Amino acid sequence: MGRLNFRFYKLAVSSDRTAEPPSMLKLEHIYKSFEGRTVLSDVSLSIPQGATHALIGSSGSGKTTLLRLTLGLIPFDRGYVKINDQALLSFTPTEWADRIGYVPQDGGLFPHISGRQNVALVSGLRNWPADRIASRVEELRALVDLDPAILERFPHEMSGGQKQRVAIMRAAMMDPPVMLLDEPMAALDPLIRSSLQQELKSIFQRLGKTVLLVTHDLGEAVFLADCITLLHEGRVIQTGSYRELLLQPADPFVSLFINAQRTLPDLGAVA
Repeated sequence: MGRLNFRFYKLAVSSDRTAEPPSMLKLEHIYKSFEGRTVLSDVSLSIPQGATHALIGSSGSGKTTLLRLTLGLIPFDRGYVKINDQALLSFTPTEWADRIGYVPQDGGLFPHISGRQNVALVSGLRNWPADRIASRVEELRALVDLDPAILERFPHEMSGGQKQRVAIMRAAMMDPPVMLLDEPMAALDPLIRSSLQQELKSIFQRLGKTVLLVTHDLGEAVFLADCITLLHEGRVIQTGSYRELLLQPADPFVSLFINAQRTLPDLGAVA
């Protein structure tokens, strides 16, 4: 027999495969228990670079716990959390923190310093020169379309939408590849929330970050995210598009959760 041309074989095999975008954030087979109670069981997510992924579910489903694990705030029992195929446990807490921008529910701004000082705080601790800090703050201010005067105010002097923009600036200040948002608009009234959703979607696109968004609002998830994962009692019930969850539910709970929503977009508009 003649010698097999391995180069040709490899090319032929690879040409039959559909190219998949590289994953920036991966959670692989995550387990977590508290005092003998299982909170997360075999949870896996894979989010491509530059994509926005929404994590939804009812209260107690494990959404916030999964976010805290991803941030490195609490340890997991088993599994892996990776950014760009590098595991969380291979970094120091500081190194990991610089790779993830975080926006908590209420923005989490420090009340005793100005918006500008909030945004620049971590970069100052990392000994960035003043001109670099000023340049980055201005770049982000323009990106979120915030009046420069707002940055000189204290958080209690800002509206809810203004505080959220400052919080997004602070989360993006160190230019992390991944951003996590925990119910970022839960405390806003409906009119401000709708307006900020539009702006947030545009900001995500301009930042080009990989985003994991936690929300209980399926309509918000559909509007902002490229893909949705539904959690229930610590397990992934289904991951996919809104159309897939609606028309091809993997479990009766998927339909139950969707039918309980009051603010869902028209499927034709989503398509």
